[in-house]
Amino acid sequence: MKKWKMLAGLALLGLGAGAVLSACEKSAKTDSGMGQINVVSREEGSGTRGAFVELFGLKGENSKGDAVDMTTSNAIVTNSTSVTLTTVSGDKSAIGYASLGALNDNVKVLNIDGQKASVETIKDGSYKISRPFNIVTKSEISKPAKDFIAYILSSDGQKIVKDSGYIPLEQQESYQTSVSTGKVVVSGSSSVTPVMEKLKEAYGKVNPGVKVDIQQSDSSTGITDTIDGTSDIGMASRELEKSEKSKGVSSTVIAMDGIALVVNKANEVENLTSQQVKDIFSGKITAWKDLTD
Repeated sequence: MKKWKMLAGLALLGLGAGAVLSACEKSAKTDSGMGQINVVSREEGSGTRGAFVELFGLKGENSKGDAVDMTTSNAIVTNSTSVTLTTVSGDKSAIGYASLGALNDNVKVLNIDGQKASVETIKDGSYKISRPFNIVTKSEISKPAKDFIAYILSSDGQKIVKDSGYIPLEQQESYQTSVSTGKVVVSGSSSVTPVMEKLKEAYGKVNPGVKVDIQQSDSSTGITDTIDGTSDIGMASRELEKSEKSKGVSSTVIAMDGIALVVNKANEVENLTSQQVKDIFSGKITAWKDLTD
């Protein structure tokens, strides 16, 4: 009898252990994307960061009344869109943001407030995390630079914009060459650079005599280069600040772009609210489990 009871107890113990193991496996599966949130942000001077901070209310003021970026000091800082995507794709706990047109299949895009990031939802206004792609120039620019800008804003150039996954301008005329030789220096935003590279390639086929040199950095650098005369055209993925406008430059929108929130493909989260995004990037929410409450 004692032997039978012992065997039964062992069987029950084994069953209990199996149940516990099963529960642990289920919990591990459910929590596969959980743990500490590793925030990935762009560098200071990035137009994408500037737009992101503005759109999600991450701008505050210090005691002197100066504007302050409230992004958590614990954020991993990257210096380009491609590095952001690579960082997030290699870290199961990471979350970052990137240009909609620059996304790849190595990351997972989250819905924000129940809305998917896409050209269609930006056009109809349901996805509100969007910003302009600008080119920045002085009032007096070279003839080759004017010609390249004419191509960018033409129906030919805007087709390239659309085919690249961005939102083009409407009602544009076809391109007419006005100059056949020269050089144009373009510098700035790493978010604008991919579409600018495609515009350069297409422009080179219709006007091969004008050489376009693109130098990737960030929006603030591109604007400064234009002010200093280092570049003919600056690329900026944000609006100009008053202090920049006062230095003799102006901006022209060449496309609209969305900013997408991206996580590792193993992450089970599908949707975040705008408030949750703000709380994550300000450091108020630091663990993935806190998003399930």
